[in-house]
Amino acid sequence: MAFSDTSARAALPRLTRADGSPLRVLVVDDEPNLAELLTSALRYEGWDVSTALDGQSAVRLARETQPDVIVLDIMLGDIDGIEVLRRIRQQQDGVPVLFLTARDSVEDRVAGLTAGGDDYVTKPFSLEEVVARLRGLLRRAGASAARDEALLVVGDLTLDEDSHEVSRGGDDVHLTATEFELLRYLMRNARRVMSKAQILDRVWQYDFGGQANIVELYISYLRRKIDAGREPMIHTLRGVGYVLKPAVSAAQVSTTAVGAGPAA
Repeated sequence: MAFSDTSARAALPRLTRADGSPLRVLVVDDEPNLAELLTSALRYEGWDVSTALDGQSAVRLARETQPDVIVLDIMLGDIDGIEVLRRIRQQQDGVPVLFLTARDSVEDRVAGLTAGGDDYVTKPFSLEEVVARLRGLLRRAGASAARDEALLVVGDLTLDEDSHEVSRGGDDVHLTATEFELLRYLMRNARRVMSKAQILDRVWQYDFGGQANIVELYISYLRRKIDAGREPMIHTLRGVGYVLKPAVSAAQVSTTAVGAGPAA
């Protein structure tokens, strides 16, 4: 699988639904590692991603989440992708579908497109290509360019992707290029726990292989600059990963405690 540098995509306008909410994407692939990589890459775009590892789950999730676009592997373990698409079309006729498969013959491409697929990518592929094709499908389907797409805000922490300016509580925070990329990734995935392997892949563009110490090192750098003297925003879940979320102030904790009713 070819996964290339994603920095060129950062300048592209983020696409949203018409109401400004995140686009919903359904990823269907029976290879868990590949599904996780795709999910991570699409969440980096600011999209809301659901993942299914089999056809039955895909049909159910499509009904529950009403996705704006679907990434669908043709070769699944239970029912093939073409049958999955047929069932999804019965409940959501217009959703764009990008077929993703190891099949590379003209006949297979024609079969997938004839069945109702809107585009087709064969393995191995680059994440950039998948994202670019999805953006094309979404634009044709009416997705909007987000306003203020360059500004990320989590609690009192703000990051401007265009100017590379960062502030917390109105105070400027000066970051190195790598610290900025790490913070951007955590902010784009705020409230989600990100593993060291995911961070290595998205920030440093290489696979996890005993390099966890570099993630720990840069997390410590960020904490010194973001959390020093303040309520923490960057949290460690031991054995799982890291999560960035709005700080809970002492005043908020006190208010919650005072207002809480007696234990049952």
